[in-house]
Amino acid sequence: MTPNPREAIGRRKTELDTPCLLIDLDRLDENLQKMQGRVKAAGKALRPHAKTHKCSTLAKMQIANGAIGTCAAKIAEAEALVTAGISGVLLTGPVAGRTKADRLVALLERAPFLIAVVDDPAGIELLEARLAAAGRRLDVLLDLDVGQHRTGVPPARAAALAETILACPHLRLRGVQAYAGHLQHIPRYADRKLASREALRQAAAVFRELRERASSCDIFSGSGTGTARIDLAIPELTELQAGSYALMDAEYLAIESADGSEEADYTPALTLLTTVVSGPHGRQVTVDAGLKAIYRDGGKPRVIHPDYRRLQYEWFGDEYGRLVAPDRACLLPAPGTVLELIVSHCDPTVNLFDQFLVTRAERVIDVWPIDLRGRCQ
Repeated sequence: MTPNPREAIGRRKTELDTPCLLIDLDRLDENLQKMQGRVKAAGKALRPHAKTHKCSTLAKMQIANGAIGTCAAKIAEAEALVTAGISGVLLTGPVAGRTKADRLVALLERAPFLIAVVDDPAGIELLEARLAAAGRRLDVLLDLDVGQHRTGVPPARAAALAETILACPHLRLRGVQAYAGHLQHIPRYADRKLASREALRQAAAVFRELRERASSCDIFSGSGTGTARIDLAIPELTELQAGSYALMDAEYLAIESADGSEEADYTPALTLLTTVVSGPHGRQVTVDAGLKAIYRDGGKPRVIHPDYRRLQYEWFGDEYGRLVAPDRACLLPAPGTVLELIVSHCDPTVNLFDQFLVTRAERVIDVWPIDLRGRCQ
């Protein structure tokens, strides 16, 4: 029988069954306050991305701290956020195909102020037709491709596509989206700054042009955790979509901060507990967190423990990982030892679990469902 996760409340971290995901509430609150403070001081708005934590409870906490809403990558995430009572949702991925278009139009009945993005004439035509049939209107942002080549229209073709939107009576052009995901993990801060400013310079020019064309254009949405402090200096940018700052991971901890140091802007609030299940086997031990518990893409998981921090995590199969000692002088933990890891990449790792165990002063104080888990449609 599966244990009730709320039975963990009151337990010390080392008493928990593993693998499991933890959120340190004090670190989380510090991260939220820091980002919100920086955004407010710059005269911008924060609409953080829920694809990072996939948790409506955390999204509500971000809004309570001053965020104007939240972002969703997929229509299924947007549906879950709306069901949880969250407003100000921006759907950052283009909607393609009649099924998705119909779901988006249906969602407007519960969330009339939902904002979506568009980047293709056929998609715009489809949305206009489905909205007309339902007698509804939708606010949209023109998604710009500023170098990632994943979604969006090149800035040089933006004006023509904007005219297509403006000709649709059931679509209202609210501005642009320009997310440079490919720049977020550039290791050197100076290189990241140069690249992000060039990318957003192109988007800012499009935004200024559209503002002249349509008074409804008042949103320029973009940025991420790795470039947030850089992008706050862009005058035209109105809101940030950063998401990983709330939880953090090893990939973000590996990049330089604004002062050129290795000290991260935000602290890792998210960690994963794992137990040593076998060993030693030479200079390594086996732990119960493998590919089904930690997503492989991104940085390498880090051990948080004064005695074992030199151990290096390596993937060791679906169910298991291994911790390898760099030399014979490095202490190895005995079977049964519970260790805490900073995860490789927070977004997909979170998607592997059903809940966060929320801790303070080494004890579990709450359980938050990861209620957007698996919503990839």
